[in-house]
Amino acid sequence: MDERLREAPCGFISIDRNGYMMEINKTFLEWMGCKQEDLVGKHFESLLTTGNKLIFHSYFYPNINLHGYVEELFINLRNQNGESVPYLMNARRLEQGSIEMIDCILVQMKKRIDYELELRTTKKQMEEAYIKKDLAFAKLEQIYLEIEKKQIELMEINSGLVEISNTDKLTGIPNRRFFQEKLEEQIEWYRKEQKTFSLLIIDIDHFKKVNDTYGHQIGDIVLVKLAIILKNQARPEDIPARFGGEEFTIILPNTDVEEAIAIAQNLNQKVEIAEWKETGSLTISIGAATFTKKDTEESIMKNADQALYASKEMGRNRATHFRELS
Repeated sequence: MDERLREAPCGFISIDRNGYMMEINKTFLEWMGCKQEDLVGKHFESLLTTGNKLIFHSYFYPNINLHGYVEELFINLRNQNGESVPYLMNARRLEQGSIEMIDCILVQMKKRIDYELELRTTKKQMEEAYIKKDLAFAKLEQIYLEIEKKQIELMEINSGLVEISNTDKLTGIPNRRFFQEKLEEQIEWYRKEQKTFSLLIIDIDHFKKVNDTYGHQIGDIVLVKLAIILKNQARPEDIPARFGGEEFTIILPNTDVEEAIAIAQNLNQKVEIAEWKETGSLTISIGAATFTKKDTEESIMKNADQALYASKEMGRNRATHFRELS
């Protein structure tokens, strides 16, 4: 490894196509509190928590395989002490002869935490100054200005982080991370208020053929246009998201079985009659499921996925509710 890269002010990891770490620079080892022998030859996922493994599989691998790169992936890695450390990752796939590698650059996200600590400290100073405001009015004005400045800086940082972590970079709609958070909220709301909701899983029919025939650039355009249709057709309370690859999801609050079927069938029709200049035509298959008191987050996803599989098996371009399979 080049000496400048080894000492670079950012983390560098080179992994093979199967996810095993082959090269690691000194900076990242120091951040993680590890030695070369602790990480080289180990799988990258050994650094991830269970939740982050899911994000890695749904975002990192699909984008590396489809585009050859990943930009601004917000992820947490466990250091040698088992602590969760936030990082921003960029990665690019490259080939050296017959060997395919993935080079990853990681930047620590400690700045946000530092700003929060500074803000809390400044607020405490402000409270103390109020007690002695007659004697410290000038100091209070200065502290107040500092608070305003740091609040603006913190809001800018938080806004950027939320956008990175919750938005699908290609389509501009919410990503899988955001979808899972909202699904958990819907389930919690159901447990408290018995508010029925449904879930749709949507898959583009023959999307591999689109990529193989027209190329990945056209495939990306198709994904963006479908996301726009789903967003435009969604009700104000609905939550459309890109689940990964050519799969999308929509959470339908306050929606029973019949309503979910009607909404899904309407989406089938809207997509089929839409103008697809790039491919000539396009259809989708949909699996639907409605949450019941017996369900969990895993079971409703499984039920909708089984219904989607049934739609595919029955000829595609159709919607199937899990209830129809019983």
